[in-house]
This record gives sequence, C-alpha cells and structure tokens, in this order.
Amino acid sequence: MSARPASVPVPTGSAPTLEVDLVGGGRFVLSAAAPERFTLVVFYRGWHCPICRGYLAQLDRAADELAGLGVEVVAVSGDDEARARRSVTEWGLARLRVGYGQSVDSMREWGLFVSRGVKEPEPELFGEPGVFLVRADGTIYMVVLNSMPAARPRVDDLVGAIRFFVERGYPARGEA
Repeated sequence: MSARPASVPVPTGSAPTLEVDLVGGGRFVLSAAAPERFTLVVFYRGWHCPICRGYLAQLDRAADELAGLGVEVVAVSGDDEARARRSVTEWGLARLRVGYGQSVDSMREWGLFVSRGVKEPEPELFGEPGVFLVRADGTIYMVVLNSMPAARPRVDDLVGAIRFFVERGYPARGEA
C-alpha cells in the first residue's frame, strides 16, 4: 500500500464525499452542509499530535470570526471516538466541530498523505494535515496539503485570506 495520495481534488471540481460522526453526537455530511459561503474542512493527524493540538485550539478561537465570514468549520481525523473525545476535552475545544473515524480510503480520496505510526501513541495509519475550503455548491475552492505535521497555514493568515477572497470575490485558482 502506497503512502501517496490516490489523487488530489482540483479547485472548481467537486469535493469528494465526506461523512463522519461528530464528538458529542450527530454526523457531519459535507454534501448536506449549508454554509453561507464556505465549509472549511481541516484534516488533522489525531490526538497523538501536539502540533494539531495548538492548531485546532487556534481554529476554535477563530470560529466566531469565521462564522461571521459565512464559513462553517469542521476538523476531521481517522481517530476513533475515544481519541477524538480526548482531543476535544484535553485541548479545550468548545466551538469547533470535531469529526472522527475517517477511513484511509477517504483520506486518499481527499489527496491526504497517509503515514504509518512509528511510535506510541500514533495509530497504525493516519492522515497528514490538509486544509480545504469548499464552496457552498460543493466545489473545491482552495487546497493545502502537508506530508509532515508542521508548516500548516497560520490560522490568522487563513482567516485573513478568506476575508480577502470574500471581499474581493476572488476566483478559485489552480484549476487549469
């Protein structure tokens, strides 16, 4: 099994299917999402990742500002329910919706890099970070992929970029 993504979703193309259970109950189904402008889907490595802890905490603090821009946010990992619940509790995530149980096949459909666990408490397989901005019509607007846990877009830069995109009606790029 290759650790490389099967393919990468292309801006202006349809977003892959995404359906995951949410910590605290309910289910996130991307095709049923109804944001004013965008759904921000943030794929994170899982409870074992200290960089994810800080990143999701920043997203949690930015949730109201993102909502004001018409953006719904969901963070997703392949963690099981217990590990995802620990992330929410231990990381103090109060506003961020956290989905769990993403399959490796789904990770590959989204173009995520998949890693093998090499130490405790990493799971056997897990997805590396990805940030996707999906338009309300279900098409991809922006893609950021990482093969390592570090060097993600800073949350304040991401919020500023989304504000710029919204205010200027900026088109999706990278579709050619």
